[in-house]
Amino acid sequence: MYIGCLYKRPPTVNAYYRNVSRENVARDSLRRVSPAARGGGVTLTTTVTEVPQVPPVAGVKLRKSIATLTDADLASLRAALTAMEGISDERGYQYWAGIHGLPLPGYCVHSDAAGVLGNLPVGPLFLPWHRAYLYFFELALRDQDPGQAVTLPWWDWITDPSQPSEIPAAYASETVNGQPNPLFQGPIVAIPDSQWEGDSGARQSLIQQTGVDPGPLPADTYRQPGALPMSPPALPAAKDVDDALASSNFTDFSQKIEQIHNAVHVWVGGTMSEIPVAAYDPIFYAHHTMIDRLWWLWQLQHPGANPPARYLDAPLPPFPSLTVGGTLDINNLGYEYAVAEVPLEASAPEQA
Repeated sequence: MYIGCLYKRPPTVNAYYRNVSRENVARDSLRRVSPAARGGGVTLTTTVTEVPQVPPVAGVKLRKSIATLTDADLASLRAALTAMEGISDERGYQYWAGIHGLPLPGYCVHSDAAGVLGNLPVGPLFLPWHRAYLYFFELALRDQDPGQAVTLPWWDWITDPSQPSEIPAAYASETVNGQPNPLFQGPIVAIPDSQWEGDSGARQSLIQQTGVDPGPLPADTYRQPGALPMSPPALPAAKDVDDALASSNFTDFSQKIEQIHNAVHVWVGGTMSEIPVAAYDPIFYAHHTMIDRLWWLWQLQHPGANPPARYLDAPLPPFPSLTVGGTLDINNLGYEYAVAEVPLEASAPEQA
């Protein structure tokens, strides 16, 4: 059922993965009904009657670095995420996490893949598809914020080789003020056991490809930073990102940044290293928002360097209202990034 289910480290292992099998897939983008993952568990049912639409832009919101969020920002983010996790329909966390991988069909696009349903042209659609995915996830998250102000933060994982690689503090603490921290882990409750176990399940595919048994489907996501046998020794360095940003055309940039993206997934380890369930980990969205920000920075440096014209009208299922061309201007999608990260900590006074 699954092939290529692990983010793999380049160049020792080609940075590449495929999506789920096209066999016996009968679910469409309008109605998703997923059996419970565990006996008597949650059945995820949607009542959506229309595909997600891009609303008119009322104002451009700033996506900030996780390192610069205030306590109030973090509290709003955690509250919205907790609210999403408590919803068992198409507004909820399980629904949106499941769009990326399991439960089937899994819509994510990587490594110039044609899309799980074979309905996308083969080409560099990794960045446009994930920009669309983050955009609609962010709208669902904001719907749970009374102030309608929450945005997705980005995790700047660029690390000086002389410094230790670390999970950001906001995502590393199991509790906050004595309460569970929803950024620490996410629940996995709507994946049918048959899609994980068995000869055609994701678990067996992972064993065949990596020699590592991920074990039974966990109830919650987990991380193992730097622990996998194929893990890079550290998070990406500035020179890796600079090399990608120097690419002169979109296809080259997309391929290089996807390899960097894969390396981060593998370094984080645990659930994040397994494509079928990676999006259930809240840090997935901070990582991918960083990737989206790097694409935006590359766009600033290379104005007009878009994906090849033949892809611009391609829809991005399950978001057919948004085409590849529709993802190119983030201001039209209602958000923007700061060019530089400016930590909020007060600077030390200058010495006389």
